Amino acid sequence: MLSGVRLGYKIYDNCGTMDILRAALSLVSGLKDEIVDDGCIDTESVHAILGHSGSTPTIALLHIVGRFQIPVISHFATCACLSNRREYPTFFRTVPSDYYQSKALAKLVRHFGWTWVGAVAVDNEYGLNGIVAFIQAAEEYGVCIEYSEAFSSSDPMHVIQRIIETIKQSTSKVIIAFMSHREIKILASELYKQNITGLQWIGSDAWITDASLTDSKGHTILLGSLGFTVAKANIPGLDEYLRQLHPSQFPNSQFVKDFWEEVFDCSLNETVNTQRQPCNGFESLQTIQSEFTDVSELRFTKNVYKSVFAVAHALDIMIKCNDNKEVFSNRSCFDPINIQPWQILQNLNSVNFTTVDGEKVYFDSNGDSPARYELVNLQMTTTGIMKGETVGVYDASFPEGQQLIVNSISVAWANGLFEVPVSVCSKKCLPGTYKVLQKGKPICCHDCMPCPAGEITILTESLQCLKCPPEYWSNNDRDACIPKPAAPLNGPASCDTQHSA
Repeated sequence: MLSGVRLGYKIYDNCGTMDILRAALSLVSGLKDEIVDDGCIDTESVHAILGHSGSTPTIALLHIVGRFQIPVISHFATCACLSNRREYPTFFRTVPSDYYQSKALAKLVRHFGWTWVGAVAVDNEYGLNGIVAFIQAAEEYGVCIEYSEAFSSSDPMHVIQRIIETIKQSTSKVIIAFMSHREIKILASELYKQNITGLQWIGSDAWITDASLTDSKGHTILLGSLGFTVAKANIPGLDEYLRQLHPSQFPNSQFVKDFWEEVFDCSLNETVNTQRQPCNGFESLQTIQSEFTDVSELRFTKNVYKSVFAVAHALDIMIKCNDNKEVFSNRSCFDPINIQPWQILQNLNSVNFTTVDGEKVYFDSNGDSPARYELVNLQMTTTGIMKGETVGVYDASFPEGQQLIVNSISVAWANGLFEVPVSVCSKKCLPGTYKVLQKGKPICCHDCMPCPAGEITILTESLQCLKCPPEYWSNNDRDACIPKPAAPLNGPASCDTQHSA
């Protein structure tokens, strides 16, 4: 693939800040002054943009670069709103849309019989769209929402306290949290301070496997949480590549410098007065175990890998078109020396390949990828660290009744429970009673009224009682019809026993 062709790149990163306008304008205004490798062809603009990781900044980016027909491929922007092809015709993603995650979460809640839940979201496109999609899907499965709240990490504390009070006063024991690691840490810490425990958390993919949740005692309140995230993946050659890295390859990288000095406890700059000994230049990562060299927990990183390969395959389609015009006779080919972004955009729709570990990669008509998740459960390891363990899968390509598979035996529940927690507004109405909805409350909230005399119910959750046949009567439990007792014979003797005078 791409024989004799190399892909060039320019990385824009500002430590999580959202200077999207500057980056977008740089990308579309031309890179002639920024590409110094003589092997690269000068170009007026990039052919594709990989990123952003968040839905809100991705939307801002698309509004700027969309008119230039530059394809944007995100590895982590999951908002279902981005599937709107009319509004975002140049957008693709290698992570499933929240439309599927919301349906998966609703099915998960129903699977465990939780019909009465609360919902909290981050106050942006990701959280609000995600929680709305969840509520819509949940209603289809007979799940009711006791409350729905939203906040952002920058909100004043009185907003957080109002939500804490809502949770405190609620009767539901399950909370759907559609937010990032920033918001869930704020919420968990405040709940921990006020000793509000015993809640079963259901998390979205933006926080359920975030490693930073292990850095505070207050976050242990999240133990037992369940949530969906993309599957673990193996990127061939990455481990070997990382272990061969050396600061001499990146003389201008502050990150590499700081990382190297921290790991080997030495100084790369001899002129700086430091307590560390100078690095000798023979340090190696080959035997070092660190978060940087650990490739066992890669999830969203694999989506970046797939994004790069998607662009490469789109380019490959164009090059092979020119090399095999007889095979591609039914389509027009492009000049591979003068490739335009809109041509990459067009060919991304035809991309369909399988990674070396067997994962299929393609985009549907909305630019979305296949939806497959692992169900993760936050459990405490023997080393005292909270870690996500896979306890099930969800695959949207399977038939309706087979999409969710849960290994309930291996699930660790909230608050150390050994059984599935219960979260219902009202208990089931047993045989002999019928449901009467509570005025002004959702359909999950009802009273169980006993059937009147002469009527019964034989099923749970009955909406009305059934009258017994005329010769039958209801028993005391009102769950069966029994024969009426025979009338006593106290009247006059019959005619055939009388004698004439």
